[in-house]
Amino acid sequence: MTTICVDAMGGDERPEVVLEGIAAALAADPELEVLVAGDEGVVGPFAESHERARALVTTEVIGMGEHPAEAVRAKRDSSIVRGCAAVRAGEADGFFSAGSTGAIFTAATLGVGRIRGIRRPALATALPGLDGHRTIALDLGANADARPEMLVQFAHMGRAYAKVVLGVEDARVGLLSNGTEDAKGSELAVSYHEALAAAGCGFAGNAEGTDLLLGSFDVIVCDGFTGNVALKSMEGTAKYLVKQIKAAAGESKRSAVGALLFKPALKRVAAELSGDEYGGAVLLGLKAPVFIGHGATSATAVAKGTAACAAAVRGGLVDGIAQALADAS
Repeated sequence: MTTICVDAMGGDERPEVVLEGIAAALAADPELEVLVAGDEGVVGPFAESHERARALVTTEVIGMGEHPAEAVRAKRDSSIVRGCAAVRAGEADGFFSAGSTGAIFTAATLGVGRIRGIRRPALATALPGLDGHRTIALDLGANADARPEMLVQFAHMGRAYAKVVLGVEDARVGLLSNGTEDAKGSELAVSYHEALAAAGCGFAGNAEGTDLLLGSFDVIVCDGFTGNVALKSMEGTAKYLVKQIKAAAGESKRSAVGALLFKPALKRVAAELSGDEYGGAVLLGLKAPVFIGHGATSATAVAKGTAACAAAVRGGLVDGIAQALADAS
């Protein structure tokens, strides 16, 4: 059995939405157990009515607007902190939450712990691409400032994740920059390029912003500031297109029919960009898989996030990252 701890209190939606997702994950995977963290009135009845669910009763919740580090220190009995502690204690093999990304990062780094040799965990997700190709992108916001040696570790971690989630054995790594030339970019970007080129981590050169969705690489690395800006830009573009098409639909009956026909495709693209198809984002570099869903998550996204976390455990993601670092040293 694989046991995943799921935060029932995380996210903007009601806990019932999370519970519905957990139930779906349990129904789809007979080898899955779930440790459900949250208020007793929420997790107790659910655990009693589901054979492979256990309750982890907590008394506090970390809100989306709270300062991550301060909240983690002050709310030791929160579902996020207790959930990460349960993983460290061996009560669960991985953790999933749709709560505050900053709080999860802090609690997981302290509670779950880093793989030996990892300087800082990185936030990664699988972006959609042409012809079904997907690209692992990291860091997407965990480390606004990153030194060249950290980018090398991101590359190794991204390649290990690409192997587990995409089945890519020898992933091609690109560095997100403003041009494909080796010397293109800021002094920091050039130092990243030099470190990656010397590291033997599958580095194939610079990637431009357009490569994130065109499938030119299997893994694209960058510092967390750049990655977060890029990710939010893509999400904003998708929202802009949806709103513009809705506005156009109101201009005429013909436009309305066209928009109606186009709506399913737009929904699919939006879902792919959200990362929910692959369980949201994952914190790479920790001693156990930790997945983070969107705050405005759905039951389907929770089910997929729980399943993705279990798949990462079974696929040996942590061992793969540790081995990649050992081979590189």
